[in-house]
Amino acid sequence: MNTTTDSTAFVIEPPPQAWVPVGHGNGRFPVRRIYCVGRNYAEHAREMGGDDRDPPFFFQKPADAILHSGGVLPYPPLTEELHHEVELVLSLKAGGGGLSADAAANAVFGLAVGIDFTRRDLQAVAKKAGKPWEIGKAFDHSAAIAPLTPLGGEPLPTSGEISLSVNGEVRQQGDLRDMVWGCVEVIQTLSKHYRLAPGDLIYTGTPAGVGPVVRGDRVSANIAELSELSVTIGEPLSD
Repeated sequence: MNTTTDSTAFVIEPPPQAWVPVGHGNGRFPVRRIYCVGRNYAEHAREMGGDDRDPPFFFQKPADAILHSGGVLPYPPLTEELHHEVELVLSLKAGGGGLSADAAANAVFGLAVGIDFTRRDLQAVAKKAGKPWEIGKAFDHSAAIAPLTPLGGEPLPTSGEISLSVNGEVRQQGDLRDMVWGCVEVIQTLSKHYRLAPGDLIYTGTPAGVGPVVRGDRVSANIAELSELSVTIGEPLSD
């Protein structure tokens, strides 16, 4: 019997690398982690029962939750309240801990439109019980994202229309200037909690108007000067 082993070999096939396309066929951006900011627009914070003066807080989604534009989100299990949340997404080309404002701004590779899909009923049950509520956020296909637009030396946006439509009907509409914590502040604060790294994505929060989607819905999301994000809500996956 051959007992020779290779200590550097994987014992199972490694999972595929999650990635996001860069616009105009300019390659793929590898995804390391997905961070999300909660309640970063005052009106949305109020509609969810929070205080618009609360400091930012964060949660994560798995990297393989990425759903590309044009894709189908199979209606997820265990929920009857799948909600949409349109967001500006930052992609990082550099990282570190305790970043300065300049370092935070210079860490950004590009921007994209994203949708943080949420199993709202499961989130509500977990919150009421005082339990972690990743079950409402960190599920398969829950991080929809459009192709990235590289910054190319331009400053991070401080304003610009952000909106989401379901079957052509506008559900969410706001402006990036309404963010309680701007892009640089979000990165700086997050870097105090985690050591950021190239490949990280940051979903920066959603304006008011979040609501349910059902099977067959076509969801379109837009932010000024960025590529549109469009996904369809499909039937649940069969076993």
